[in-house]
Amino acid sequence: FCVTAHAGQTVLSEQLVVNDNKTLRWAFVHIRAAGSGALPPGSGETLVIDQSSCMYRPRVAGMEAGATIRVVNSDQTLHNVNAQPSSNQGFNFAQPVKGMSTDQTFANAEVMIPIKCDVHPWMQAFVGVVEHPYFAVTGEDGSFSITNLPAGTYTIGAWHESLGEQEQSVTVEANGTAEVTFDFGS
Repeated sequence: FCVTAHAGQTVLSEQLVVNDNKTLRWAFVHIRAAGSGALPPGSGETLVIDQSSCMYRPRVAGMEAGATIRVVNSDQTLHNVNAQPSSNQGFNFAQPVKGMSTDQTFANAEVMIPIKCDVHPWMQAFVGVVEHPYFAVTGEDGSFSITNLPAGTYTIGAWHESLGEQEQSVTVEANGTAEVTFDFGS
């Protein structure tokens, strides 16, 4: 099934995707600490991870602690979903039928939780779990946006599966914006 799903295509590893403008895709960016107290929780939106054409989509994602993660099998083949957290309850279940959907939760903040398919070893995803809604994943152009962050000074972190973690301080003024650039090297 997986070969047929990618017929005529060259499939490359997504472990390290550098865009044409020398920016990085699939980096998880999040507020690590607030200098002025706790951050308010968000709505706890459900995170959907789809198994499509024998790949996890999205590869890197974020969610709030306690929210639902829904894993869907859009393929006509067996997938296994094996989450391997270090400070949350893990899960490991099979989804043998197209259209299957399974809901789970991660109760505690943890950056990052690897998820793999034991049937298809190249299938890998990573989920960042934080206590608030202030996170993003860099896109195809390497950019990210964290919206509605209250005014204050924060420690912001960036994680990448191959290049590790970085952090820096950022100050957001009331009704203002701030720009942050992470440099993982040339």
